[in-house]
Amino acid sequence: MAGLATSFGSGAMTNSINEIRDAACLFVIGSNTTAAHPIISRQMKYAVKDGAKLIVASPLEIDLREYATIFLQHLPGTDVALVMGMIKIIVDNGLINRDFIRNRCDDFDKFAASLESFDLDFVEKTTRVSKNEIRKAAALFAENSPAAIFYAMGITQHTHGTDNVMALANLALATGNVGCRYAGVNPLRGQNNVQGACDMGGLPNVFPGYQKVDNPECRKKFESAWGTTLPSSPGYTHTEIFDCIHDGIIKALYVIGENPVLSEADAGHAAKAIENLPFLVVQDIFMTQTAQKADVVLPAATFAEKQGTFTNTERRVQWFKRAIMPRGQSKPDHEIVCDIARRMGDRGFEYTGPEKIMEEIASLVPQYGGISYKRLGRNGLQWPCPGKNHPGTPYLYKEKFSTPSGRAKFVPLVYKPSAELPDDEYPFILTTVRSPYHFHTSTMTGRIEGLNLLHPEERLEMNASDAKELDFETGTRVTVTSRRASVRARVLISANCPKGVTNMTFHFAKTPTNLLTSRALDPVAKIPETKICAVKISPIAP
Repeated sequence: MAGLATSFGSGAMTNSINEIRDAACLFVIGSNTTAAHPIISRQMKYAVKDGAKLIVASPLEIDLREYATIFLQHLPGTDVALVMGMIKIIVDNGLINRDFIRNRCDDFDKFAASLESFDLDFVEKTTRVSKNEIRKAAALFAENSPAAIFYAMGITQHTHGTDNVMALANLALATGNVGCRYAGVNPLRGQNNVQGACDMGGLPNVFPGYQKVDNPECRKKFESAWGTTLPSSPGYTHTEIFDCIHDGIIKALYVIGENPVLSEADAGHAAKAIENLPFLVVQDIFMTQTAQKADVVLPAATFAEKQGTFTNTERRVQWFKRAIMPRGQSKPDHEIVCDIARRMGDRGFEYTGPEKIMEEIASLVPQYGGISYKRLGRNGLQWPCPGKNHPGTPYLYKEKFSTPSGRAKFVPLVYKPSAELPDDEYPFILTTVRSPYHFHTSTMTGRIEGLNLLHPEERLEMNASDAKELDFETGTRVTVTSRRASVRARVLISANCPKGVTNMTFHFAKTPTNLLTSRALDPVAKIPETKICAVKISPIAP
């Protein structure tokens, strides 16, 4: 969101899923779409069948490469060099959209001058992708419009994740592939309501609707509506919270639907913080590893036991109905939060149901101003939907961007290496991936027998050449060690990995992969670099 907000003025998927099939070109980078977003990958495959060109850039040989017109297998962490190299080719060969740049963008000349540091010799050496393949990909993207860009956490979970996103925004702007149908820059959200959580202010620097907490007018608006006094400075980001617990700044933590003991980068750091925390509350649907450490556990209802809305990756607000009544003592999340607030003596939490909460959202969040349960129907509405008669917005920035000037901004960038690279002691790169059979820390999927048959345990995928040098076979039990911790797994020899690169999921409590990963942060978004850490691998004696 930080990267897109810099370039476009706001951070969300610019276009719609149903537009994918009509794009002339698709560029997928930092996303194993088939494993993480299978419905979207299916639309991409349909698009290719209908004649669309597909560029796939990934350090690993993912499923989509089989459908790709061009597959770019770059080294992990070299995305800025690859994308900026593509843009330099587009600029040098006059393939830019001059009218779009002139009429709708700022700072192009300054940006174009910065491309001198991305000559193809440097890009090829850095990414290990041949100059010829980079030229082909650049021409394919520029000459086949409308062209759409799709990315996920393979782009964002780096110490230069914000730069990665801005590089992709630069590519779309240079070719005029934003503000129109079948194109755009499209982040694929990792869970079903990540977009909605952000929209509702689940970020430390904004109120609902991305209204800044340090803006006096925004703050006054919410203070008046809620009858309270609100802080004038941003709070702590997700990753900073655990540092603050270690430092004694945070004394209590309320965790809802998250399992940081397994999911945090450098999870040992988070676990130690939680052990030393004076008071921990966990609200979840199952007794997770984090809930086992809690002072109070609040049983939440599953999706089937409650009703309300999800806002998905394409900004679509969708109504869902309760299928069964909550079991046992469980309650919907909003009821638990409101019960606690009322018992603390606060006012304003007397909602009679989720419909009333949506009415308040519509009154305070401009993007949701025209959204009500009566209007959502079977297909929902895509924000921005500012008025009661507004049909919703399938794609953003048709006439202007969300910046104060209404114009997009080119951002000059420099290549920055990842924080932790291989060396003689830790010679391999480990990158984290997702399985198509399990989700996140397997809080739900780990309880399903059939899924456990398909993927029963953690596996360290590695290249056949690396395995041969170490005398490993598929099934060999090994210890994987980073500068932070060690875990055990079985080797899976795979053609997916280039030499020197390994991967593991983080789905299994018996092999807590995130004990290994680095919490080095992107300086802007404060996201940890879970996609790259250096490891060594040693066999376990029989």
